[in-house]
Amino acid sequence: MNLKRLVVIIAVLLGVGGNFCEAQEITAAAAADLLFVMQDITARFQKETGMTAKVISGSSGNFFQQIQNGAPFDMFFSANLDYPKKLETAGLTEPGTFYQYATGKIVIWVPNDSKLDVSSGLKSLLSPSVKKIAIANPQHAPYGQAAVAAMKSENIYDKVVDKLVLGENISQTASFVVSGSADVGIVALSLALSPNMKNKGRYAEIPSSEYPAIEQACVILKSSQHKAAAKTFLDFIKTPVVADLFRAYGFSVPSGSTRFGTAAGMYTRERQRLRLTSTEG
Repeated sequence: MNLKRLVVIIAVLLGVGGNFCEAQEITAAAAADLLFVMQDITARFQKETGMTAKVISGSSGNFFQQIQNGAPFDMFFSANLDYPKKLETAGLTEPGTFYQYATGKIVIWVPNDSKLDVSSGLKSLLSPSVKKIAIANPQHAPYGQAAVAAMKSENIYDKVVDKLVLGENISQTASFVVSGSADVGIVALSLALSPNMKNKGRYAEIPSSEYPAIEQACVILKSSQHKAAAKTFLDFIKTPVVADLFRAYGFSVPSGSTRFGTAAGMYTRERQRLRLTSTEG
């Protein structure tokens, strides 16, 4: 094989993908409302690029604290804009990587065997049959903050506050209702539409006018050891196919999705070339 060509290939791989072996997987901290859509996104990403993205699900607020304390994530997908912006202001993110990827929605959800009529929305929480209402902890979960705002908007918060059961994140909140630990929950629409819940209950959307928009954004962290791979994943997040996946889970998506970018395409092509050259000896 031509030595000059080999040097060029190696240079491109180092420039675009970082160390070839190490760049195969990135770790992303992601808000719990993304649990199921991220499974679809990362599967598609691996199919397209051969690279993998490991997603750890949890509370945006808790991840924010962990990142400030040096948690070894490559990317952060928050359920609000504030946490990524604060990290950006603190110089903890890669410049120019802040990206608003979706806007979430909340619903009131009950299991199929519940006799509660949720068609009246949050007013149904006033029913005497409701003993426990699950919401995400508003101290650190944006979906919990939205739930509280919506209940206050309808002037029912003070009437039901003693019935609230707080989940560590919106995924745990949903599990409380699915398991019967709570009678009803205010959960993310994305979870209500997920394979784990869509056939197990009924929901009613809460008007978006009753709570601040759950605008969500991601960033690449400056401490990432796999920045090139993370940028490839971010590039993929901006594509129309991913926008469609977000919409399928009930998110609103900002306009401006792009084609799969140059870095991803170059990485994939060079990875394929490297396989060919290794078989050539």
